[in-house]
Amino acid sequence: MPKLNFIQQGRGPTIVLSHALGCDLTMWDETAAQLAPGYTVLCYDHRGHGTSEIVPGPCSIEDMADDAAALIAEQVDGPVHFVGLSMGGMVAQQIAVRHPEMIASIVVVNSSSYYDDAARGMWRARIDTVLSQGMAAIADGAIQRWFTPEFRNDPEGAKRVAQLRGVLQATDPKAYASACDAVSRIEFTGTNPRIACPALVIGGLRDEATPMAMSEAICRAISGAELATIDASHLSAVEKSAEFAALVAGFIRSV
Repeated sequence: MPKLNFIQQGRGPTIVLSHALGCDLTMWDETAAQLAPGYTVLCYDHRGHGTSEIVPGPCSIEDMADDAAALIAEQVDGPVHFVGLSMGGMVAQQIAVRHPEMIASIVVVNSSSYYDDAARGMWRARIDTVLSQGMAAIADGAIQRWFTPEFRNDPEGAKRVAQLRGVLQATDPKAYASACDAVSRIEFTGTNPRIACPALVIGGLRDEATPMAMSEAICRAISGAELATIDASHLSAVEKSAEFAALVAGFIRSV
């Protein structure tokens, strides 16, 4: 298993926060600060992201779920509440199936369970772009998908946007391409009905990267899953951090 960078803070039941493609654990700064008074919050960098180990060659979301499970086994005593956004939400869907004994509940945020051939072609184009032109070539498009214009134009929001843009551009292109390929190949329609733990699915009302229909499909496939919405774009946990943290905490208290 790759060596994963992580930080842990707070006290109480453990919440693991799993970030989006092209981000790192700093994506969760505001959320972690709001949850830490009542919970132990463990944030980590996926393989090839942040300062976690880069693993050459292809990988899958299933591999990333196993990475997270290994980290949890090393650092946590007992099952965790696993919260994942976008790629992290894909990891959440798989860790609940592959390592159910480790998971008390999952929160799947701004994510998907399947991409069709047209979408996979778009992922292939993005892979080709970063491998030929570098990460800066896709940064503008990513920022527009991640945040609403109002957040990008707000002085405080603009600072956060600039910070996360820096994280994206510092990501290793080959590692990013490998993660894009893993995301493009997801097919969880057969495994999601096997998820037995409590599940909350959160969709962004203004999310064009993973539209509400994708969140609704995930919710339908998981027995007993709840659906909630946030009036935000793709990185809803950054754009509306207080609302997001309140949704997560309220759900965890209910399970």
